[in-house]
Parts: sequence; structure tokens; C-alpha cells
Amino acid sequence: MKKLRLLGLTLCGGLLLSGTALAAGQAASNTGCGLGTVLWGNKADGSVFSQSLQATTNGTFGNQTFGITSGTLGCNQPASVAASERMIEFTAANLDNLAKDIAQGQGESLETLAELMAVPADQRLALYSNLQANFDGIFITGNERSGDVLDRILLAVN
Repeated sequence: MKKLRLLGLTLCGGLLLSGTALAAGQAASNTGCGLGTVLWGNKADGSVFSQSLQATTNGTFGNQTFGITSGTLGCNQPASVAASERMIEFTAANLDNLAKDIAQGQGESLETLAELMAVPADQRLALYSNLQANFDGIFITGNERSGDVLDRILLAVN
């Protein structure tokens, strides 16, 4: 127990001594967002120790993904999260209609998907044509899961 405590103190001392003051932006970019950044960010001095404390707290509680998707804990929510969720839901609910529309190169479900993908109106005909040309690569077996179809659609357009 004594050796463990001594090792811990030595480690902490080494971190404190080796840590040099960094800009606040550097600390935030190193530790990311999350509970540790919220809890320790105001007390952070930019040292290796304070950044390690923030990162360890973030990692221990596994809260960065929650913060990113919810836009909390000092994280910025990506603009595409809500759109992606709607595309996933739409594809799952309309997979058969989407397959028919892609095969034909036109249709209501294809128009809705283009809207969810935020494709400008003047580029939609090219999208429909591209997806129609890639139909066999999107619907390979006929028993695809909606997530696989959406992934293949996104690959075909990029």
C-alpha cells in the first residue's frame, strides 16, 4: 500500500513538474468536450496534469458521445445528426418504395430522400440518374437492411 501511494505521488509530481502552461484553447482541443472539461475546465491551468484529469474524467464516464449528440457538456452538436436520423428512419420505413423509385430513376420516395439529403433542386435529376445507374450496387441481394442501403446510397453519391 505504501509503495502504491509513493508511486501515485511520484506520478502526480512528475506530471505537475513536466506540465507547462499551455493556451486555454490548446487544453480544450487536447481534452475535448465532456464532463471532465465542464468540471475541471475552469480550474485548468493548461498543464499536463490538469489536461489528464479532464481527459480521464471524460473517458471514465464515457459521456463525450452523449455530449456530442445532445450538444451539451461543452460539445457542439453536428448539424447533420438530426438529418441523419431522419434519413435512417425514412429509409427503414420506405425501403421497398425506395427500391422501386431508384430502379425507375424517379418517384416520391426518391424525392423525399433527396430532400433529406439536402440535395439542391437543380442537382436532383443527376442524383436520381446516378442512383438508378448504381441500383445493382445498392440492392445487391434483395434482402438488404435499411442501414446498408443508406450506406450504399451515400457511397454512390460521393
